[in-house]
Parts: sequence; structure tokens; C-alpha cells
Amino acid sequence: MSFTVAIVGRPNVGKSTLFNRLVGKKLALVDDTPGVTRDRRPGEARLMGLTFTIIDTAGLEEADEESLQGRMRAQTEAAIDEADLSLFVVDAKNGLTPVDTALAEMLRRRGKPVVLVANKSEARGSDSGFYDAYTLGLGEPTPISAEHGQGMLDLRDAIVEAIGKDRAYAKDDVAVTDVDIPQTSDEGEDEDEEPVYDETKPLRVAIVGRPNAGKSTLINRFLGEDRLLTGPEAGITRDSISVEWDWRGRTIKMFDTAGMRRKARVTEKLEKLSVADALRAIRFAETVVIVFDATIPFEKQDLQIVDLVLREGRAAVLAFNKWDMIEDRQAVLADLREKTHRLLPQARGIRAVPISGQTGWGLDKLMQSIIDTDRVWNKRISTARLNRWLETQQIQHPPPAVSGRRIKLKYMTQVKARPPAFMISCTRSDALPESYTRYLINGLRADFDMPSVPIRIHFRSPDNPYESKKRRT
Repeated sequence: MSFTVAIVGRPNVGKSTLFNRLVGKKLALVDDTPGVTRDRRPGEARLMGLTFTIIDTAGLEEADEESLQGRMRAQTEAAIDEADLSLFVVDAKNGLTPVDTALAEMLRRRGKPVVLVANKSEARGSDSGFYDAYTLGLGEPTPISAEHGQGMLDLRDAIVEAIGKDRAYAKDDVAVTDVDIPQTSDEGEDEDEEPVYDETKPLRVAIVGRPNAGKSTLINRFLGEDRLLTGPEAGITRDSISVEWDWRGRTIKMFDTAGMRRKARVTEKLEKLSVADALRAIRFAETVVIVFDATIPFEKQDLQIVDLVLREGRAAVLAFNKWDMIEDRQAVLADLREKTHRLLPQARGIRAVPISGQTGWGLDKLMQSIIDTDRVWNKRISTARLNRWLETQQIQHPPPAVSGRRIKLKYMTQVKARPPAFMISCTRSDALPESYTRYLINGLRADFDMPSVPIRIHFRSPDNPYESKKRRT
């Protein structure tokens, strides 16, 4: 049986740097600003033969329960209760504070194993801070440098001693991972087969949108618990946090992301890091839910986010949140449908679902739309069907003649799915107008029932065997 470790401590002592060191990837945002981490972030840690689940947490501070810092503290305490062991990180460079003493007392009351970690021990003048850590009454501190990777062997030994050798080296399934998941390859599939959609395969879903659109509240409602930090303040979420749950027997991995504002308004380094992390989550997800605030929908930034998701090739679903605050629902719904069709022509047929993350209304319909969109995103069409369709399209609407010479579309095949991409062999591919490409894409959507997902068409002219001879003459 594997074990779970929570990294705890006051703000800015290097918890996220240690988390990144243990998971071997820069998953958690790191900045000199105190209080960067706000939500619990799990990851798979590997430390010199040890494999365990590690949880990065927000810095613990004394604060009112209703304040943002108080809600962050509640999230951290939940991680401590969930974990089998806590790594209590203190700053050896700057020494102890009264907050460290209070946190040590809280950890003692929990009655769970604690490893005291003196971070930044490589710095000059850190000896006094290291020896002060003995006064916390949590045993001998382990000196490390999370930034430079020093002291990791001593940290491994301290964890094994605290958790027990049998428990530390017990074999178990792979622990939960985070955002960095490779894409599934489409290579090697038979182009003439149309594989059946796998309804049991785990699905990765990213939740994106403007700040304060209700993304974290929506995920908490799916989970049935306050797993993610929420509140009236805009921009609470900073890291892209992943959570797993089951929906009708299927594993869903959702990524909560930071709110994305207009680029001109993003000036602080930390917000730039948060937005970059959100973009990374979009690229690793399969389906992306763009959350709109139904009370102020279709802001310019909303449209730009949808366009970004489609350009990245992801399957997209619109969720009009805060539907519980709408009074004349029929009129608003009709207006939203008209604006979706008019303002998002590049996403013709995109699924749009009114929901309320606060009450849970419409969430089953949203999940079904996510599954249906992912099915289209994975769709494959046989080469024989495509070529019969291509011939019909050319009869109904022949390609235009350029300089008196008509363009001939000879052959079509699907080269990949996720999103669907097609290759057409034709004469003079460079002269084919963009309008004819749009005509073919719209035809594919209508005739093969492929709404709401990006469709790519690439044109290729066959090699001319006489081209090299012409150049020599």
C-alpha cells in the first residue's frame, strides 16, 4: 500500500519548489511573491527508490475563517488530514517566526508522523535557523536545498524512518499524476476502418474562462465537496489543478485553470505564469469547457478564449454559468443561441449548455455534451466514404477555374483524428481559394455529423516527374 505526504509550512518557505523537485517537473507555480499556491495540488513523487503521492498546499497563516487566507488554511488542513505524513518546511535562511511555532503545535495535535525540513540550508547564515528548528519539538530537522537538490538522500531516510520501512517500500499502483500527460497517438490505425468510440476510456477535460466565471465552483459541484478554493474574489485560482472523479462509470480528469484576462491587462509576472499554466492545461486536455458568465456573456475575451481553444485543436463546449441568476430564461436563451451562431462562425454547431455551478442545475446535460463532443473529436471516416463524398461535392459545386485551368480534386483520406484532419490530393493546391476549403469543411460537418470540433483539411499536389527535367533545359 502506497502512502500520501503533504508539504506544509508558512508562505514563501519553498514548498512548491520542493514539490517540483520531488515530482521531477515544474508543475507548481513558483515565484518570490508569498502565497502563490492556494489549492491542494497532488502529484506522483519519486525520491531515490521511494514512490508516493505528494500534495502541495497553501502557506498556513493565522486568519479569519471567512477570509481568503482562512479558506486557504482550511484547504491545507484538509490535506494534512488526508495525508499519512507531513513534511513541515521551515526557512533556515530567515529563521523561525511565531507562525512556525503555531503550526508545529497544530501538527502535534493531529498525532500524525511529521518530518521537519529546514529548507534553504545552503545559504550563508542558515546555521542559526537550522538549530532554532530544534525548539519546535518535532525532532531533528533535515537540512535541504529544494532549489539545488541538496539533502535529498537525508530527506528520503527521514521519510522512511517516519513512515516505516515496510510501508515506504510497499508496491502499489501508480499514484495520481498531474497535467503533464502525453497525447495518445493516432498512428498505426487502419484508414479504412471506422473504430467504435471507447465509452470507458478516461477523459481529460479542462475548465477555462474569464476570472470569476465560476470555474472552481462548477468543479466542486461535480465532486460534491469543497475540493477547490472558491469565493467572491476574482482570480483566486492560480495553478492548473487536476481532480479525478467518476461519471456514470467513466473516469473524468478535470483541470481547473486560472481566469484568463485580456493580454493587455496581464502585467504581473505571477499572472503571466498562471495564464501560461492554463494554456498548458488546454493543450493536454481533450475536451475544453469554456465557462461564460450568463449575466454578462460574450465579452471580447470570451470570444478570444473560444478561438484559442479551437486553434489548439481541442473539442470545445460552452457552459453558460450562473443560470440561477437569470429571470427571463427563455428570452435570454434565445438571445444566447443567436449570438453563439453569429459571433462564433468558426465553431458552427458548438454545444452550449446553461448551467448553475452553485445549485448543480444542468450539470448532467453538460457532461453528456462533453462526452458527445469528445466522440466527434475522435471520429474516423473510411477512405471509401470520403472519396464518394468528395466526388458528390465536386459535382454539386466544382472547384473554380484559375487562369482558365480547372482545379481537380483527385483523392481524399483522413490522416488523423483528435481533431479530425484530412488530406486531399489535387492539382494546383496553391491556387485553391480559401472559400472552397470552407465549403468542404461545412460539408463535412453536415454530411458526417461533425459539429463543434475543429476540422483540418490539407491539400497536396502530386510530384511532377518531369519538373527536374524542365529545370535543366
